[in-house]
Amino acid sequence: MDIKIEGNKIYSPIKNKMLVLKPEEEVRQKYICRLVNNYGFSIEQMDQEKQVNNTHRGTGSARADIIIWKSKEDKLSDPQKSPIIIVECKAESVTIHEEDYYQGYNYALIAGADFFVTTNLKETRIFKVIKGEMPKRLEEIVDIPNAEKAKDQKELEKLLSQTKAFTRDEFSRLLFKCHNIIRNNDKLSPEAAFDEISKILFIKIRYERSNEEGQIFSKERFVENRKAYEKLNKEMGVKDAIPFYQNLFTKTKEDFAGQHLFEPNEIIKIRENSFEQIVKELQIYNLSTTSDDVKGIAFEKFLGRTFRGELGQFFTPRTIVDFMVSVLDPQEGEYVCDPCCGSGGFLIRAFEYVRQHIEEDIEQQKETIKQSYYKDDYDQLPKKKQEAIDKKVSEVFSRLNEELDINNSQGRLRSLSFDCIYGTDANPRMARTAKMNMIMHGDGHGGVHHHDGLLNVNGIFRERFDVILTNPPFGARIEKDLVISEADRFTDQAMIDQYIERYGPQYEEALREVNDHIGESLLEQYDIGKMSSLTEVLFIERCLNLLKPGGRMGIVLPEGTLNNDNLQRVREYVESRAKILLIVSIPQDVFMASGATVKPSLMFFKKFTCEEAEEYHKISSTARIEVLAEYQEELDDIAAKLSKRGKEAVAKDERKQLTARRKQIEQEIEQRVKRLVKERFDYIIPIAEIQKAGISSTGAEIENELIPLEKEFTPYRKENQLWTKPVKSMVYNVVEGNVMRVRIADGIASEPEVFYRY
Repeated sequence: MDIKIEGNKIYSPIKNKMLVLKPEEEVRQKYICRLVNNYGFSIEQMDQEKQVNNTHRGTGSARADIIIWKSKEDKLSDPQKSPIIIVECKAESVTIHEEDYYQGYNYALIAGADFFVTTNLKETRIFKVIKGEMPKRLEEIVDIPNAEKAKDQKELEKLLSQTKAFTRDEFSRLLFKCHNIIRNNDKLSPEAAFDEISKILFIKIRYERSNEEGQIFSKERFVENRKAYEKLNKEMGVKDAIPFYQNLFTKTKEDFAGQHLFEPNEIIKIRENSFEQIVKELQIYNLSTTSDDVKGIAFEKFLGRTFRGELGQFFTPRTIVDFMVSVLDPQEGEYVCDPCCGSGGFLIRAFEYVRQHIEEDIEQQKETIKQSYYKDDYDQLPKKKQEAIDKKVSEVFSRLNEELDINNSQGRLRSLSFDCIYGTDANPRMARTAKMNMIMHGDGHGGVHHHDGLLNVNGIFRERFDVILTNPPFGARIEKDLVISEADRFTDQAMIDQYIERYGPQYEEALREVNDHIGESLLEQYDIGKMSSLTEVLFIERCLNLLKPGGRMGIVLPEGTLNNDNLQRVREYVESRAKILLIVSIPQDVFMASGATVKPSLMFFKKFTCEEAEEYHKISSTARIEVLAEYQEELDDIAAKLSKRGKEAVAKDERKQLTARRKQIEQEIEQRVKRLVKERFDYIIPIAEIQKAGISSTGAEIENELIPLEKEFTPYRKENQLWTKPVKSMVYNVVEGNVMRVRIADGIASEPEVFYRY
């Protein structure tokens, strides 16, 4: 069955007539096609937009989008016969929320159905209906039955028992099981086995997001599609066609080509039977619809054990990540970066943090709209007026929900995902893992790149970011002979043109910072490179460079990095460019659980605003002039004596004494200038020492003193206005039947724009 659309009309085979082509109607007819083509149901055993009555208690009714009976006989012979499936459809642009599930579930409960489905085609969720009660938590299952299984009670019971109680531990254990299948069957190393798991997960995500054949990338569907693929190749006379599973990976590479996830010639390096085994293990989970938080944390757990135990990597514990993100409080519209992102922990938490605020804001707007329309006299209004109000509110809610649709190019969530999250990692496996991790948590992977974090790439360049969160590698050094090479030059002109259009002249300058220095030492590109070659120290400067004036940074550093006498000049350099907001000493145990042995500190900085930079420069210059004036006469006298030549030249011993005295004076000047600057550019630096940070040396969950610390720091930060820029937000107001959208930025409200009209 195919969809038939003519102008602004769409054909309904159930009603046997053309209907107005509304977004929800298009979803309904496409899902009916899926029910016929993929599940084998007939039009005769379905109905649409039909009033369903309570078949068990005799009271209550609801209007269901699609109703399916076990057979056409059940539909026609007995009006009281319960349908087997109730489907609730939403427009493709509408993000389905929890209240939508319960509303449709109630329809299914009233009708006495066994299965309830809610779909907008991009996302389809299936629940089993527990007769006689409205559960506090809906129980999601794998799939609905096909037409044949719908007639078999045993098959129905089997399907209803296949719940998707998707716990983190279950999914994490399943990923380990898949990992071991590859290691045992194909004898690959741990890191190679992990790479193959990544490929299969990307294939599964692509397949399930395309949503063309049901949803789940199951072994059954894989076998069916493989047979069709092989049959087609045979009919077309194609010899030596690549195996079907390799073909799936080829298509996946093509779909993700812009993300540079895989090398063009990369293939799956396991046997087809291993591939099938893993597909079968994973088939009970739909990676395009499962709760982002659940699958994301489960994936992190799998990563933590795999990389720490076998691949020699370690990650920032989640308790630390949560604390650092909460302290820096990223806001909607702010740009966030981690230049050495590893598996993407900081980026994911920042994404989740801002997304939660957006969702809460949308819900608050809905409450405001409800209060605007549902006045005290609503219940006394005529039914038609109530229906008109309900329709208006529903339309407003649909528009607001579009803000949470990642495929809506103008939506707030899309902007967060595609415009605001950036990261790099020099390890290709880690960069790919970060992308996968971001997808598992709800997307936002497009700004993550395999690249040296000390060099510019795509949107990652000087003064671009409001927030930097990072945990750079400790203890390594950048060798003096490490140069910027031709391999670091970006040459894709089409992409360059796109980036120039997106980022403007700043991107051209960012390119020059790499291209004009090919063959030069990487260390020489950094001021701190003259003082230290430690990687973590260079990343402090890199992060300060990436921040906008007034931008803020949280960084994990070895304890004492900025107190070490050998790094005195580094500390002075940092203090000349940024304020220290907070220093937190945390126990070494925290990172032992992740495989590291260095005792760390959490350092928080705010890069000077333009005004603060000017003030610091003025204070520093004035202090130097004042102090220098006190020594000028003596310095001039020393200079005069040392300049004498011939017979007037001072004796060798005296020259030596004069030179030593001049050096002593210069040191005294520097020390006195520093003291004056500290006195005149004075501010409080909170320092905290934490004994328990939520995780023990074995990884067990313990008391977390970081939580009360954050709750104490936040009001302190607000009271002292440590962030110079106020929170940006979107405010929606209902004005004369229109939703007016106003952006608040820098304390000034923009002119209202009409978001949409009824």
